[in-house]
Amino acid sequence: MGEYVRVALDAMGGDNAPLEIVKGAVEAVKESSEVKVYLVGQKDRVESELAKYDYPSEQIEVINASEVIENAEPPVMAIRKKKDSSIVVALNLVKEGTCDAYVSAGSTGATLVGGQVIVGRIKGVERAPLAPLIPTIKGNTLLIDCGANVDARPSHLVQFAKMGTIYMRDVYGIENPTVGIVNIGAEEDKGNALVKETFPLLKNCPYINFVGSVEARDIPAGAVDIAVCEAFTGNVILKMYEGVGSALLGEVKGVMMSSLKTKIGALLIKKELKNTLKRFQTSEHGGAPLLGLKGLVAKTHGSSTSKEIKNTILQCITFTKQNIPVKIQEMLGGSPDAYED
Repeated sequence: MGEYVRVALDAMGGDNAPLEIVKGAVEAVKESSEVKVYLVGQKDRVESELAKYDYPSEQIEVINASEVIENAEPPVMAIRKKKDSSIVVALNLVKEGTCDAYVSAGSTGATLVGGQVIVGRIKGVERAPLAPLIPTIKGNTLLIDCGANVDARPSHLVQFAKMGTIYMRDVYGIENPTVGIVNIGAEEDKGNALVKETFPLLKNCPYINFVGSVEARDIPAGAVDIAVCEAFTGNVILKMYEGVGSALLGEVKGVMMSSLKTKIGALLIKKELKNTLKRFQTSEHGGAPLLGLKGLVAKTHGSSTSKEIKNTILQCITFTKQNIPVKIQEMLGGSPDAYED
């Protein structure tokens, strides 16, 4: 076979590390012969978990990293001081070219800081946004930015729209994806100063399919393929989305189990209900990429199980094969050579 897509996986990051992280790596290499996973973490603990499984040994390698960055640690200080942490060692594998991508369920702050400081932004990228897929009735919407840039300028949002367009087109195969700016109304004159300044820039941008404003209530209906906003708004939308989804799921299960009649009904629609609910589970969609960097940096939920880890690793294959960083560089007006600087 050809060359592997090489993924540096932070084996010590997340609530369920290293157990679920290692399991996710094993599931990924069993599902795809195109990927090689470098499990980065405390070698004894990682190898102890690996020993539980049968897997193609040539597709997993353990890289020792003695330190762990905890969620409560200040990200900048942690990245500077803990040079032998799983996050820093894994990010350096991407910087050096040993790996094509990095995946972590660990500290979001350290991943965001480390991604930009260690892996580095593509020349011309002003800010690197965090862009998760959120499930909708029609499929998925890319929410960009949801956590990396709380204070953004209009030019940043325009770049987010451009990068999101490349990602949805080339990774998820959506031709000419629609772009909307998150707003408090559909009218062009609605919104705060940032939205009002950004709207005409997006409207006149030739690289994107801008359809105007999108209200938060229309996102679950699949009104747009890409919802653009600064990270404060994006994070509020994401957290509310997850909270409401979790609450509704709990309510549905409670009603289904409340009486003999509803239990019989639940049994009759079990398969259909399971498939519907499955589409709205975040674990189905993998992690959120930090777009605009020289390599792929992907962040998954801190509570990720092996399924989400596996899906995020498999996501890295398409991202890498489609040469997303080079395409972003070209869209921003630079040559592929500039990307290498």
